[in-house]
Amino acid sequence: MSFGYEELLSRAKKALPAALSSGERFQVPSPDVVIEGKTTILRNFEDIVGVIRRDPDMVLTYLLRELGTAGAMEGRRVVFKSKVTSQQIEDRIKSYVDAYVLCQECGRPDTRLVKEGRIAMLECDACGARRPVKAVKKAAKVEEAPLVEGKVYELMIQDIGKKGDGIAKLDKYVIYVPGTAKGSIVKVFIEKIAGTVAFGRVTRE
Repeated sequence: MSFGYEELLSRAKKALPAALSSGERFQVPSPDVVIEGKTTILRNFEDIVGVIRRDPDMVLTYLLRELGTAGAMEGRRVVFKSKVTSQQIEDRIKSYVDAYVLCQECGRPDTRLVKEGRIAMLECDACGARRPVKAVKKAAKVEEAPLVEGKVYELMIQDIGKKGDGIAKLDKYVIYVPGTAKGSIVKVFIEKIAGTVAFGRVTRE
């Protein structure tokens, strides 16, 4: 039995993965985060893993390891057992997508994770490229200094100092921010760094 060109083309399009044939722009939802006491709730976790098409348990394990905290899924959301900013969560999700979702050759998200022995491979359905996941993951860990004078950071005020200034922490640094309340999340312009102590001010940048 032979088929015409149009029918063959139609069959080929139907055989493509949904993400390839739709032509929609790939966009990961921004984390919807709320702080409740000493815990942080990521309310749209299920939406995020649905877009990137990865196993929720695998994504959660990655986030917990990278954020250095404990946590668990509760329905559509994840509850972290510590205070975490939305920027910290968004940065880790981006790192995960870069390493475990996006094709390095064509930049498309139409990929699958497969195991070859002990090595995780990323196979692209769009261009056919294949690569080991670990190689990209190592490259993604090359970062600049955690705190730099003249830059703005989203920080959580964890305590109040003796003089009434808010105290935030980032990596090894203790950051003093006047005029802030404990538990608030603010954008801070770093004015000065002295050793492991830094001084900043609230900004709306």
